Amino acid sequence: MRARIRTARKAMVVAAVASLGAGLLAGCADDGKDDGSGSSSGGDSGGKTTITLGLFGTMGFKEAGLYAEYEKLNPKIKIAENVVERNENYYPALLNHLTTNSGLQDVQAVEVGNIAEIVNTQSAKLEDLSKVSGVNKADWLDWKWQQATTKDGQTIGLGTDIGPMAICYRKDLFEKAGLPTDRAEVGKLWAGDWNKFVDVGERYKEKGPKGTTFMDSPGGLINAVLSSEKEKFYDASGKVVYKTNPAVKSAFDLTAEAAKKGLVGAQTQFQPAWDQTIANNKFAAMACPPWMLGYIKGKSQPDAKGKWDVAVAPKSGNWGGSFLAVPKSGKNVEEAKKLVAWLTAPEQQAKLFKVQGSFPSAQAAFGSPEVTGAKNDMTGDAPIGAIFAEAAKQIPVQVIGPKDQIIQQGLTDNGVILVTKGKSAKEAWETATKTIDNNLDQ
Repeated sequence: MRARIRTARKAMVVAAVASLGAGLLAGCADDGKDDGSGSSSGGDSGGKTTITLGLFGTMGFKEAGLYAEYEKLNPKIKIAENVVERNENYYPALLNHLTTNSGLQDVQAVEVGNIAEIVNTQSAKLEDLSKVSGVNKADWLDWKWQQATTKDGQTIGLGTDIGPMAICYRKDLFEKAGLPTDRAEVGKLWAGDWNKFVDVGERYKEKGPKGTTFMDSPGGLINAVLSSEKEKFYDASGKVVYKTNPAVKSAFDLTAEAAKKGLVGAQTQFQPAWDQTIANNKFAAMACPPWMLGYIKGKSQPDAKGKWDVAVAPKSGNWGGSFLAVPKSGKNVEEAKKLVAWLTAPEQQAKLFKVQGSFPSAQAAFGSPEVTGAKNDMTGDAPIGAIFAEAAKQIPVQVIGPKDQIIQQGLTDNGVILVTKGKSAKEAWETATKTIDNNLDQ
């Protein structure tokens, strides 16, 4: 997300099926540097070539055993990842390194909310991955491929996952609150309307266990609502319209209402305090793209296994999705391209979903047994592959702009969260818009 190198230029916008979140694909730092995008030992290590990856959050390649598999297939290769918890801390450094064309790792991840800016301003620094042996454009969803493709046809990132939206909920907490626990019945409670979702929150508050909230955070709610809108922050011409788009203000006001009524937790997502609410069973529901299942698994206590379930969201949306890019200035460019092609191949995307919950952006993986028969430790027998695949079919095509992340984060971390701290919705909106506009103008 950004050390915020911002310019007051008119943004070129990429039309895409995607919606990002403010804290977006977040996870556990591992083997990390301070920024996750600076260079590390990438040369010869004990006779092996070390390929370095700069990542954010739990992208799951290591957890799914893909690095170990690749190293076994390629005995002269060693893989080292450098991971930053939040993309908002990772991306500024990445942008700085790309701008100066120095300090880059062999492979760099790019979150969907940043891909438009990278394509528009940094593509000359990145390899065209469409020309790598084994890479087939037809394997990917067309919109996903186009997100990372320049006007002149160079594809500077290969898609890893997408984030079709559902609602993850705790069956035990729903039962204690007198709410249905069957996923089909739960989905009917709020079908077609996020206002109904908040109404269910009020029912939960009446009888739910003390010390818990219906939903995890205001950021999670507003992100989910906005992800299901066809237009958010930019229009098709590239104009910033977040302040005049009624859908944005409506989502903000609904979230502020939920915060004022105590239906959402007072934490910012992907921060330590929020992690603790997962570990301590402090909320009953959360907006849940597939990759969130991996995060829940990583932050939960062992006894939480099987207590979660997945229901259809009020409206389909997309939250998250990433790309892997190869900087031209990397130490091991050719080997890095081979690794990226292998990690993003349909077979590996299917394995990643089975283990980590990252839903494939490669449509060629949708029919694989790993997807169709997928289960998750946290959600028991829930047919998550079928649930998320159906949600993916309903995702609206959105316009994604280069500064979406700044706007999204301003609405959450500098906006609706303030209502949980006693501010009015009006005060929170004014603070958010002031912060966003200041950042956009820099």
